[in-house]
Amino acid sequence: MPRASAADAARTAERILDAALERFTAEGYAEASVDDIARAAGVTRGAVYHHYADKRGLLRAAARAGHERVAAAIVRRADGETEPAEQLRAGCHAFVDSITTDTAARLLLVEAPAVLGWSEWRGLDAAASVAELREAVALVAPASDVEALTQLLSGAMNEGALWLMERGGDVEARAALHRSLDRLIDAVISSPAPPR
Repeated sequence: MPRASAADAARTAERILDAALERFTAEGYAEASVDDIARAAGVTRGAVYHHYADKRGLLRAAARAGHERVAAAIVRRADGETEPAEQLRAGCHAFVDSITTDTAARLLLVEAPAVLGWSEWRGLDAAASVAELREAVALVAPASDVEALTQLLSGAMNEGALWLMERGGDVEARAALHRSLDRLIDAVISSPAPPR
């Protein structure tokens, strides 16, 4: 019986998370109510608080799940390449595409940093796509530059994704961003600069 109860609890938590993601995406964090989330999930308000201590905890869980989806998309695309430089390139392009087409793009790039704070949001990002990026950069850059290059590329891609979100489905903007990203990646994988 405990196994069935644990499985039921996990399914309930997932339903709540799905409903929260839908509400946060459609209405934004401030406008989404716990009552509406509970109704959409077919549970009581108490069940929401049982699984997620509060609305902020629910947002944290939704953001973590979104970051994990993006990281999985990066790995899928990068794993299709055999050369380290091309793995980095494929993963970076996958990040831009997956985060800007994910239903939770607004949640991941706007709502979560504002509600959770920059530090906590960065922690969630660091545990997912930034970890994948760091591994790829380490294969093509000098060890002394890996962390700096990882942070610069991550920041550039996040800003590029926000820029794309502001442009809706602008195909030309997306193409320009991918071309520009290739230029950045080319700089990363070129011969290291002489020591200063």
